[in-house]
Amino acid sequence: MAISPRYTREIPQRYRLEAQKFNKSGYVTLAKRYVDPENGDRQFVPLTLKGTGTIISYTVVYIASDQFSRETPFAVAIIETDEGCRLTAQVVDCKLEDVKTGAKVQLVFRKIQEEGASGIINYGYKAILV
Repeated sequence: MAISPRYTREIPQRYRLEAQKFNKSGYVTLAKRYVDPENGDRQFVPLTLKGTGTIISYTVVYIASDQFSRETPFAVAIIETDEGCRLTAQVVDCKLEDVKTGAKVQLVFRKIQEEGASGIINYGYKAILV
């Protein structure tokens, strides 16, 4: 079975919640960056996120692509982690009316999708309310 390039590229972020913290500004990002967008710094250290944060915005998806149509409706939120980086994650294991801006969440490791006909299962983080 072949492993997709996306699978291997996303392992640090999606599978270990490994972010980057730039030395000068302290800017933290989960998406791999080589240059700090705030000041152009190229020096950073890896940082493993604790996996806790706060919902800063969210939406409820009622109509989804075929791949996720059996899960509708579901909530997707922009979460600011306690370390200060922002990420997008599905909010699961709760009633939709309980999802609120300002709610505290914990990131958990879950199955995200199966990739095409190859059937590669992609795992990653989803959020649960705490």
